[in-house]
Amino acid sequence: MGKIKQFAGKSLLKLFGWKMTGLPPKDKKYVCIVAPHTSIKDMFIGKWYNWAHNMEPKIIMKQEFFFFPLGIIVRRWGAIPIDRSKAANVVDQMAKHFAENDEFTLAITPEGTRKINHKWKTGFYRIAQKAGVPLHLTYIDFKTKEVGFMPEFKMSGDIKADMPKIQLRYKGIYAAHVNLFSIGEGIPVFENKLDNNKD
Repeated sequence: MGKIKQFAGKSLLKLFGWKMTGLPPKDKKYVCIVAPHTSIKDMFIGKWYNWAHNMEPKIIMKQEFFFFPLGIIVRRWGAIPIDRSKAANVVDQMAKHFAENDEFTLAITPEGTRKINHKWKTGFYRIAQKAGVPLHLTYIDFKTKEVGFMPEFKMSGDIKADMPKIQLRYKGIYAAHVNLFSIGEGIPVFENKLDNNKD
């Protein structure tokens, strides 16, 4: 089944004109962020990339979505339930998953919404820090039609200092809807501001 998925992923990306860049990390455990995330199309392109590389990253989803038959579908998509009613917060729950598994990859969209968000959520950083695993950055560029990994981001442990640096890694990358993507309030994604009006 793995070879079939791999063939399907590569074929679908090629069919729609997408190129894969950057090799997936060799780490058995890591957190990766996926950006920009402004369209449902991002999910499919990301999934095809995962298939092409035989990757099975997990995503976080509220446990309320895990009812029959939807629960079967979202689990197959790689979703794991989060119980927000428990005393342990999301960071602790995810750190527990990392501790209990020999191999575990978690993919998170830091914008947290497909609407414009100048201030990215920091959960991905805190999970990687708590679990003691590397942080990797992935991107989907709709202008160059490239999808893949950037070089690993080395966390300093200072989240306030690192967050702007992480967001700046995405400077110049075209989202599916460029006007809905931000790397920080007042920070242009593109050198030429006119480019930011394209969609």
